[in-house]
Amino acid sequence: MAVYTEVPFAQAAALIERLNLGVLTDLRGIQGGIENTNYFVTCERDGTTEEHVLTVFERLSFEQLPYYLQLMKHLAGKGIPVPAPAGDAQGNILHTLQGKPAAVVEKLHGKSNLAPGVEHCRAVGDMLARMHLAGRDFALSQPNLRGLPWWNETVPVVLPHLSDAQRALIRTELAYQNHVAASAASTALPRGPVHADLFRDNVMFEGEQLTGFFDFYFAGNDSFLFDLAVCLNDWCIRHAADDTDGQHDEARAQAMLAAYQAVRPLTAAERQLLPAMLRAGALRFWLSRLWDWHLPREASMLQPHDPTHFERVLRHRVAQTTQREPGLLTAEATAT
Repeated sequence: MAVYTEVPFAQAAALIERLNLGVLTDLRGIQGGIENTNYFVTCERDGTTEEHVLTVFERLSFEQLPYYLQLMKHLAGKGIPVPAPAGDAQGNILHTLQGKPAAVVEKLHGKSNLAPGVEHCRAVGDMLARMHLAGRDFALSQPNLRGLPWWNETVPVVLPHLSDAQRALIRTELAYQNHVAASAASTALPRGPVHADLFRDNVMFEGEQLTGFFDFYFAGNDSFLFDLAVCLNDWCIRHAADDTDGQHDEARAQAMLAAYQAVRPLTAAERQLLPAMLRAGALRFWLSRLWDWHLPREASMLQPHDPTHFERVLRHRVAQTTQREPGLLTAEATAT
């Protein structure tokens, strides 16, 4: 991701040695994303070359990070393909570099697919449901730090940077989401640990075979439906030739929903609130991208995402629910 913290080779090498991962031979910053400092690390151990990912956390604190790292360890132990954190001789998986919290995790095989087909979406739906089930007995709890309270705090911060039409949309949607969150149906939604950021670049494939989920550093306890909606808003949106047009792709969405429900069928409350939660997912990422775009931090490789994409997604999701456009996503179509 964006490199905010320069890690000296010698410091990284000392950490790799302490974790018994071998001898560090290469350390290179990863470009893309905006939250943490990430490096690919190449090690040699017993004549074998291995790769890992070193993360220096820029916003998350030493107190917050055990939730994320222990969740990854828990899910890996349940057979979910996520990168397990490396521990030292005492079993510590949270470390310090340059005075900041850091972790080293396995590097998954394969590569991200930024133009997914129906089978990729089916695989994500299946594994997402398995991940939700596997996390139900996770002992730690932490709220989704980019959930509704953060939306309420952040909308006033970005309003001065918006047009009149954008301000009207974001205020109206925020009021709607507060109303939904206070409803009995929202209270009834099944909850537990969620990834909350499972975009196409956070999943690895070899062909159509899913090889792993990664980047859990937006995870938190929230509704499983919100996690599914975030996926549908990224994996199942149509792409124009020069940009993402933000419109719903029915075939990919139904494949993802059907695969998810084959493992964990949606409840009545989830089916009722799916359209509203799709709007919530679009609002969350439009808002965070507005914040990153207009209030950026300096970094040596900083590339904030264009916020207008999720503005378009939100407008399409609102139109689907308020105007009943053709192709409105319905969970009933895939209920098992």
